[in-house]
Amino acid sequence: MTQGAGQGADVWHGAGAAGGTVAGAAGAPAAGPHPEGYTPTQRDLPVIGAGAPAPTPTLVDTPAPAEGPGPLYVVGDVHGYLDELRTALLNQGLIDTEDHWIAGNARLWFLGDFTDRGPDGVGVIDLVMQLSAEAAAAGGYCKALMGNHELLLIGAKRFGDTPVGSGAGTASFQAAWLLNGGQRSDMERLQEHHVQWMSRLDAMALADDHLLVHSDTMAYLEYGDSIADVNDTITEALTHHDADETWELFRKFTKRFAFRDEAGPMAARELLDAYGGRRVVHGHSPIPYLLGEVGSEDGGEGTPQVNGPHVYADSLAVAMDGGVTMSGKLLVAQLPLPF
Repeated sequence: MTQGAGQGADVWHGAGAAGGTVAGAAGAPAAGPHPEGYTPTQRDLPVIGAGAPAPTPTLVDTPAPAEGPGPLYVVGDVHGYLDELRTALLNQGLIDTEDHWIAGNARLWFLGDFTDRGPDGVGVIDLVMQLSAEAAAAGGYCKALMGNHELLLIGAKRFGDTPVGSGAGTASFQAAWLLNGGQRSDMERLQEHHVQWMSRLDAMALADDHLLVHSDTMAYLEYGDSIADVNDTITEALTHHDADETWELFRKFTKRFAFRDEAGPMAARELLDAYGGRRVVHGHSPIPYLLGEVGSEDGGEGTPQVNGPHVYADSLAVAMDGGVTMSGKLLVAQLPLPF
């Protein structure tokens, strides 16, 4: 399939790197031993009674502050780079050195792609789930969108080597997952509650006039006329446990570059007109790849220079995948960015 505006090669066709701080650490894998199997680009209720002492307040018991919503942050593709994520969130003052939420009523959105290619995707999912509970207790929130790699991992877990029809012949989720940096150590540690959490993630959201999506594609328009419709349609599809239906979702959300070329501003405006917002904020396409500095998701020679999010398409789109898997950066940024 030829790449172009709003269209790119299905991710499973090639192994390689994609990924997604202004305050992040360098994207090179953290020093030290990796989990076995890693391959690079491989509460009782208190007894209530007379005289019973008041329970010690816990994080969950802490009342939410009365003030309005706090600052809004977004995180690009993490792809298993847990140490880089910790550093980036710490540098932004969102967590402490023990990985606990300290940002009060701040709001944090992850744009998807938590696993594959990096060493600890399940660790990333566990941290996001933990921060979601802690942020809610503190009066803020930590939420996440579904990326194409969540669809890929769900498919690999549920369907394995079951054949699925693809544009290039017969394939399977297992083969596609491995080709796209699937880590056997992640699959060994992946539990049903992880799969259930991923399968219920929204595909898109609107926050402070920012339309948040994972992929820079127009495929969302095929699933509903509103954000709620799109999210409900995709969630419902995943309850069917149908390999071909899940594959079709994965295939469509691997498309990219809808906002990159001459028609990009028009495409971004079409998506914004349909779902609301003043800017599309996405991950999925590494900024060096989006800019043509490397020829593929696999990257290339040298270290890409990523200094922060990329604002483009007449300032209607913001790319947040800093290319951590190709030694770029794991991006965490506060919105809004300057127009």
